[in-house]
Amino acid sequence: MTYFIDRRPNAKHKSAVNRQRFLERYRKHIKRSVEEAVNRRSITDMERGEKISIPAKDISEPVFQHGPGGARNIVSPGNKEFLEGDKIRRPAGQGGGNGVGEGGASNQGEGNDEFAFTLSREEFLEFVFDGLELPHLQRKPLKSLEEIKMVRAGLARDGVPSRISITRSMREAYARRIAMRAPIKRALKEAQEALAAEERKDSVLRNPARIVELKAEIERLEKRIDAIPFIDTYDLRYHQLAAQPQPSSQAVMFCVMDVSGSMTQNHKDIAKRFFLLLYLFLEKHYEKVELVFVRHHTAAREVSEEEFFYSRETGGTIVSSALNLVNKIIEKRYPAGQWNLYVAQASDGDNWDDDSNICRDLLVKQLMPQLQYYAYVEITPHDHQSLWHEYESVAAQFPERFAMRQIVDAVDIYPVFRELFKRRLSQER
Repeated sequence: MTYFIDRRPNAKHKSAVNRQRFLERYRKHIKRSVEEAVNRRSITDMERGEKISIPAKDISEPVFQHGPGGARNIVSPGNKEFLEGDKIRRPAGQGGGNGVGEGGASNQGEGNDEFAFTLSREEFLEFVFDGLELPHLQRKPLKSLEEIKMVRAGLARDGVPSRISITRSMREAYARRIAMRAPIKRALKEAQEALAAEERKDSVLRNPARIVELKAEIERLEKRIDAIPFIDTYDLRYHQLAAQPQPSSQAVMFCVMDVSGSMTQNHKDIAKRFFLLLYLFLEKHYEKVELVFVRHHTAAREVSEEEFFYSRETGGTIVSSALNLVNKIIEKRYPAGQWNLYVAQASDGDNWDDDSNICRDLLVKQLMPQLQYYAYVEITPHDHQSLWHEYESVAAQFPERFAMRQIVDAVDIYPVFRELFKRRLSQER
């Protein structure tokens, strides 16, 4: 049997590639464990890793072993109980093997030992948000010159060594040598022809002084040709870089939450968890996404993140005040031609009856034509009220860009979130 032993010193991050291969190979098992961890955890506890356990039977691999082979008849010495042909009963008890058989035990009372390892924060969030994206993200015209890309902009005679163009520099050097050698080679050729003509003359007509002069001239011209450098600083060419504005996928997410008196503390906690999960999702996948927080009761206000999650302000319910404020903010700061616009709204569904019609008209006529996606979650175990029914008519008109789901308890947050923001494979990015 051959054994391979790797005696190379352990370099930094040497096992990173093997770890990624392992995560990809057992992705289904790890993802299932991550989903169980998400349901078990608080959403505010999402920013740490997770210890994952995989049953040994799921990671077992086929191996070749040397066996005795053939049929064997054995009677052990000292045997007083069995005769040839009797079947020996399997021993009872736990046994001392690796726990893979039926008698083995694990920390969960099952018959398989488990392979345990720890996911880092980045790996954990990668599995949490696997398959999610902002729907209908589109390229928008450049809003400012903040996002640029350095591109090549021709050649120059000055630059840093790291940007030298070897091919162009050698071409320039070759052209220079041809240009500088041409007149010298013509003079050399003339001198050589004159020397040959002088040496062909008869000894009476031959001019020795002229021959010495021509040989000296030929030697001088040959030295001039050899003195021409192979490459000169004049020949060097460098790639130039220029800042070129790049179109960017700019997105803004409006987080709208009802803080009216009908929203109990439990409702608000669920809404906060939903938006915290949304915030982590955006932070993980998109660096150029801005967040706008809007709270509303009878009046709506744009607030900071801290005030959005932890303020105790309350009152009645007029949802249209929030939609009007979102529309004004879009017109003032986020024109639809330059930004991808998304709205996520959380409410218990309670609203003034006359106001629900206004909300529908605001969405259909003003907001939805500008938005890429609108996600509405209603946090209530009760029957839907007028706001939900009006929103259903909006969803019927914009089936691809308007989504609404109901959340009854905290355990519904993650499944609903995945449903709202799951990746649409058919849409163009």
